[in-house]
Amino acid sequence: MIEALIFGFVGSFHCIGMCGPIALSLPVKNDLLINRVVSVLIYNLGRVISYSLIGLLFGLLGLGFKLAGFQQSLSIALGILILMIAIFPYFSKFRLNTSYILFKPIGLIKNAIAKLFSKPQLSSLFSIGLLNGLLPCGFVYLGIIWTTSLGSAYQGALFMVFFGLGTIPAMLGVGLMGNIIDLKLRNKIKRAIPAFMLLMGCLLIIRGLNLGIPYLSPHLETRSETIAPTECH
Repeated sequence: MIEALIFGFVGSFHCIGMCGPIALSLPVKNDLLINRVVSVLIYNLGRVISYSLIGLLFGLLGLGFKLAGFQQSLSIALGILILMIAIFPYFSKFRLNTSYILFKPIGLIKNAIAKLFSKPQLSSLFSIGLLNGLLPCGFVYLGIIWTTSLGSAYQGALFMVFFGLGTIPAMLGVGLMGNIIDLKLRNKIKRAIPAFMLLMGCLLIIRGLNLGIPYLSPHLETRSETIAPTECH
């Protein structure tokens, strides 16, 4: 799951814009460094658990495609989808505003988070992390796409766990020391994100081509292999 860690680490620089203000405002105790570290880790644990549940759900969805014998086609289709997401903004002024589409549920989540900020307890920090993991995030969406292609609830959950762990260094730094990441560095990383998405899309397409290359394009079950014929004697 090295790719999930790298994916999460790269994505964390992009997600600081949304999650950073929450991490900076966490109701943590300022008296001892150890208290702050534990508090921020509890918050991040909540995020990782939310990601794992999302991975489990979409891993199950991918499993359905796999059992139906469509895992290979699904991987190619998802790879093309990522390429389109990466390239489309350069050819159109249109932007898909998922925040508007999910306005009501997002509002409910944000209101619940706001109420928890008035309770400086570890359970509140954990709950804030759980809810924060449900907020819209472009990199989480990309993780969901990859997770769906895996065709396994277990692997989906594991992928998103490692994705979440990859985001912790940056989020931990923000939670403990404020916005320590230079804006110029963040902008450089953001400009590199489309290239990262293109690579990710190409990898999914290559994976779906069923070339039999270990790790890069492993053998995927076809429909005939998934549903083996029974013999009557």
